Amino acid sequence: MLKPDRSDSRRDPRVPLLSIFIIARDEADRIARTIQAVRALSDDIVVIDSGSTDGTQAIAEALGARVIFNPWPGYGQQKRFAEDQCRHDWLLNLDADEVVPEDLAAEIVNLFAHGEPDADAYELRIAEIFPGEPAPHRFAYVLAPVRLYRKSKGRYSPSPVHDRVDLAAGARVARLKGTVHHFSVRSLGEQMAKLNGYSDAQADDLDKRGISLSVFRLVAEFPANFIKAYIGRRHALRGVYGFMTAMNYAFYRYLRVAKHWERRLQRRAPEDGPTLPPAGESRDG
Repeated sequence: MLKPDRSDSRRDPRVPLLSIFIIARDEADRIARTIQAVRALSDDIVVIDSGSTDGTQAIAEALGARVIFNPWPGYGQQKRFAEDQCRHDWLLNLDADEVVPEDLAAEIVNLFAHGEPDADAYELRIAEIFPGEPAPHRFAYVLAPVRLYRKSKGRYSPSPVHDRVDLAAGARVARLKGTVHHFSVRSLGEQMAKLNGYSDAQADDLDKRGISLSVFRLVAEFPANFIKAYIGRRHALRGVYGFMTAMNYAFYRYLRVAKHWERRLQRRAPEDGPTLPPAGESRDG
């Protein structure tokens, strides 16, 4: 498959002056759909791979993306590295499990049709799609982070766990109407493994920032977050999968607190461990 021409003198004027970057690892089953949906939006699609072993790199390159290896430093740092590899000032960030539907792609093209967009950054609605759902459920929980922005007006936070764009003072922010489709769940087991790893990163982050969570959170975290997901995020309206996903989310939120407290208890324990009686002598004398 031919790669898009990168020459400025021959570039298609209908293609926005926009770089698209994607961070990935072992996304061979999903990244093609992500890239194919946005090929008409950019002459500069960048994939930052942190060590895939399933052929993700070859798939992305065959679809015209520039693939660059960078060892995993954390979410914010990886996205900042990706920003630095992009050729244009305007950036669109997507995850490898996200797809831009045709209506949103058309909205982005129209945004650049007459030159520079009016705002400095745009929030994009992102709706999670559960396995078996062909499109976002009408009651799907939707986030709306900044994903389309000028690099000169905003950069991703360097936080290893907090995935957000920090904008310059006075930056103008607007919101697009379309919705990104987020196919985040391959299976419940894969989801739990990913959340388990994320809870490690969050416990590390709490340590680095010197934050101590109350022991009360060990009791309250699971039920409070189950209610948050099942009722607040309307998973109750999405059948059995909604219930199971709410349980996973609640356990993940509990697990980050439990790991935080486990580390605090380990730091309080005597460095040499429990005192043992001399050899041949029982503890009872």
